[in-house]
Amino acid sequence: MAEVERRLRLSKRNIDGLAATGKRVIYWDDELAGFGLRIEQSGSKTFLVRYRPGGGRNAPKRFLTIGRYGKLTPEEARNEARRVLSAGELGMDPAAERLRRRKEISVADLCDLYLELGVETKKPQTITGDRGRINRHIKPLIGGRRASEVTTGDVEKLMKDIASGKTHADFKTGLSRSRVIVRGGKGAATRTVGMLGGIFSFAQRQGIRTDNPCRGVKRYPDGASDRLLNSTEIAILGAALSKAESDGANSSAVNIIRLLAMTGARRNEIAGLQWEEVDIERGCLRLKDSKTGAKVIPLGAAAIHLFDMLTPTSTSPYVFPASTGTSHFQGIKRIWKAVRCNAGFPDLRLHDLRHSFASIGLASGNTLPMIGALLGHSSARTTARYAHLADDPKKIAAHRISGHIAEALGVVDSANVISLHKKTSR
Repeated sequence: MAEVERRLRLSKRNIDGLAATGKRVIYWDDELAGFGLRIEQSGSKTFLVRYRPGGGRNAPKRFLTIGRYGKLTPEEARNEARRVLSAGELGMDPAAERLRRRKEISVADLCDLYLELGVETKKPQTITGDRGRINRHIKPLIGGRRASEVTTGDVEKLMKDIASGKTHADFKTGLSRSRVIVRGGKGAATRTVGMLGGIFSFAQRQGIRTDNPCRGVKRYPDGASDRLLNSTEIAILGAALSKAESDGANSSAVNIIRLLAMTGARRNEIAGLQWEEVDIERGCLRLKDSKTGAKVIPLGAAAIHLFDMLTPTSTSPYVFPASTGTSHFQGIKRIWKAVRCNAGFPDLRLHDLRHSFASIGLASGNTLPMIGALLGHSSARTTARYAHLADDPKKIAAHRISGHIAEALGVVDSANVISLHKKTSR
């Protein structure tokens, strides 16, 4: 990754005023040579020091991470930088010593190091999921092993143990009447091994290992599967939503579900939407942040009409504010469960509405690139998962073309062509 280097007095006031620029930037202190602050694309700020063991121009440059800003004050980091620079002048190599110690760390310590230094580009929700898999599966099973000694066989055993339910647990979270039940299973095993592979890739970048023991492990197929709704089923879901609303269900939950179906957006993009992100005049949502960063979601006329019917509150910036507190509405899961069961789709996930949006879009004749643009995919490879659904528009086109030709040839009349088209395009 290309870096930009600048000079600045690294004081608390100046550091607080620094923001992410879309590039990795290193600010070198203009008072203590070799002391710096690195700002990642995500905005995270980390102190570091650059030195030459033994001094002199011919000595190789070494870089050593000191710690995160916030956990360390500028003065604490400056003092640590002075210590490292002094050791370097005396011919010592603190970076090499740290690497030697890290090669002896346990998997549990490696996981903690990863959560401290290896998740700078991840979203908070993703980090929360990583931390859960680490604490509930990885640490209990292999946390005490040396990170440098874990083998592919160890990873395969970990996967099988999670799949068989060895890490099953039921415990309180500390919140009132709130519990977490860890069941394990093949899906959890597959996702945990995938994340563990990322941790060992981090270990490779840190010089702790030269290989990744997760590479080559044959994982279970992820149990999550898409349930695609067709237009008729969408209508059934709409009726269930209307009934839930008339029966007194929370209107925020009902309207969030409607917007998820109409926009193909992700749950948190709608549930956490703020009014300043809603651009009715231009017919779009301008999200400040999402899974793929800032993005624009185009709105159809029906979605715009729904937003017109909503009334902003003077006390909350959110389109769907919580009934108490300052956050956005959080109670969608309970209402969604009732709605999907009443509609006759007990296994339907909220995220399936996004996939159904793509499916119906393709069936309407839209292209994969257009669907990718509407869903905000950052890569064409992500949209390619819907390629098999694109057969439907091809069939529709084939019916239309062959129908016109057949009519010209006198094989069938136009009424039969229309009837055939309706029958095959359901």
